[in-house]
Amino acid sequence: MSFELKLLAGNSNRPLAEKISNYLGVPLTDADVSRFKDGEVSVKINENIRGTDLFIIQPTQAPAENLIELLVMIDSALRASARRITAVIPYFGYARQDRKDQPRVPISAKLMANLITTAGANRVLTMDLHASQIQGFFDIPLDHLYSAPIFVKYFSEMEFPDLVVVAPDHGGVEMARAYAKRLGASLAFIDKRRPHKDRAEVVHVVGRVRGKTVIIQDDIINTGETLTKGALAIKDRGAKEVYACCTHPVLSQGAVEGVEKSPISKLSVSDTIPLKKGVNSPKIEVISVSDLLGEAIGRIHREESVSSLFY
Repeated sequence: MSFELKLLAGNSNRPLAEKISNYLGVPLTDADVSRFKDGEVSVKINENIRGTDLFIIQPTQAPAENLIELLVMIDSALRASARRITAVIPYFGYARQDRKDQPRVPISAKLMANLITTAGANRVLTMDLHASQIQGFFDIPLDHLYSAPIFVKYFSEMEFPDLVVVAPDHGGVEMARAYAKRLGASLAFIDKRRPHKDRAEVVHVVGRVRGKTVIIQDDIINTGETLTKGALAIKDRGAKEVYACCTHPVLSQGAVEGVEKSPISKLSVSDTIPLKKGVNSPKIEVISVSDLLGEAIGRIHREESVSSLFY
């Protein structure tokens, strides 16, 4: 690629951006991403980025200001004549609102895709979308990474005997099967009902878990109800030990306390979004995905294959 690689970071996950910068050996672009006195987002890029291949690193977890920062940074880069703008969104907010499953509700994931495209992004790099079909919501190229190689390597080094990978619901079976295949484990899943949008009820555990070491794999932990109730049900069915992993640790109020009281021995999460202030649990371990994201950015810049990173 003949034009220069540049990295620009917002405020939603600055530590991850710095790790990616270190991996690539490319310094973060000097920019002021702050607020005016009335609270509006202010962006001023302090370097020349004309004709560059610019990657803007900004997950869009709540609050909505993180999304606004991304949109304003994209617009700033577009007006500063960056040649190509890639929105690097390790966590794509609003991904769970991906379909109209009730009357008079929005498809917010599509709206977010429209906003990012309209702002001027030329492509998107993201990780572990809640629903794969969200890739089709974008009218620009999208590279979808999976955190599976990171977590599979982590659990492989533990050399668990009699291992079972458990999907937290029907929708997660495909990904759990991929984990199980790579770890040489068997597969099970939790038959879950959701009477309300933030409530989960475990109905059955389908598969053999008695006497086994179990890993519950999920993409997002929000309230933690699915995870903790699932872990309890698995333990009640005779599992020897329960571990868990998730890519995006949203961890709403009460989630950490629920994990600490649960039979989960260790919850491994990635750093696509930072843990909330005050989260300090011996049960929660953070594994960085910065090298994986950095490698993907480098390959996109050089116009090389990204799909080989999936394995």
